[in-house]
Amino acid sequence: MHTDLSTEPDPDTGSGISCQHQDDGTYLTLWGEVDAALRESASDAMASVVARTQSTPIVLDVRDVTFIDSSGIAFILQIYMLGQETGAAVRLLEPSQAVTEILEMVGMGGRIEIVREEQPAGT
Repeated sequence: MHTDLSTEPDPDTGSGISCQHQDDGTYLTLWGEVDAALRESASDAMASVVARTQSTPIVLDVRDVTFIDSSGIAFILQIYMLGQETGAAVRLLEPSQAVTEILEMVGMGGRIEIVREEQPAGT
């Protein structure tokens, strides 16, 4: 099963949120400036995640986030809390410095598992 819910990048900011359900988990991709302007996209993505009945892992790909405000962090924390309630593992894939710094500031540093993609040998 593969379901895709995505937003087109905003032409002004190049920002967005997409959600893909696959057999092995749910993949949320956040990019650009994740702020209040993406509230509707975040709401749609959250509804899609909540509607999924399986407790497979939820992976947030946040490597291309250049800025994140309180509404963006609230979205990540809501996903984390949903995972806690449903038993679904929540992981951050390659968090950008912007995401890492804000999570540290709000006391969530180290609470959400971080996944780093392996680099080829010699790089």
